[in-house]
This record gives sequence, C-alpha cells and structure tokens, in this order.
Amino acid sequence: MDRSSYWRANLRLVVVCLVIWFLVSFGCGVLFVDQLNRIEVAGVKLGFWFAQQGSIYVFLSLIVYYVRRMSRIDREHGVEED
Repeated sequence: MDRSSYWRANLRLVVVCLVIWFLVSFGCGVLFVDQLNRIEVAGVKLGFWFAQQGSIYVFLSLIVYYVRRMSRIDREHGVEED
C-alpha cells in the first residue's frame, strides 16, 4: 500500500466535499440569496429554501457520497474493513 497516494486521495475527497458544502451553505444561503430569491419553488423563494433546508439536504448527500467514495478508495488501496 502506498500511504501517500491513499492520503492524497482522502484529502482530495475531503476538500471537494468541503468546497461543495461551503458553496451551497454560504454561497446559496448568503452570497447569492438575492439572485436565488427571484426563483420560487412551491411558493417558497429558492434563496430562503437553501438557507433553511437545502444546505442540510446537500450536507446529508455529501455524507452519503463521502462514505461510498471513501469505501472505494479503501478498496483500491487495500485497507477496507470487513
């Protein structure tokens, strides 16, 4: 097992997930809220929805993605758990 490539893959995955989470939670909930509020979904402004619930859904989706992708990385590097 090459530890440096394993940790490089792990850190790359963590950074990608954190960037996506930041863009959705801070970007959509704070920075782009005025632009998103021009769009309504089911009578709710999209910026408000992202600030209140959308970022939570994205966070939960990122957790699922992280677990699946990390399992694949573990298998590729021979460190998976049984």
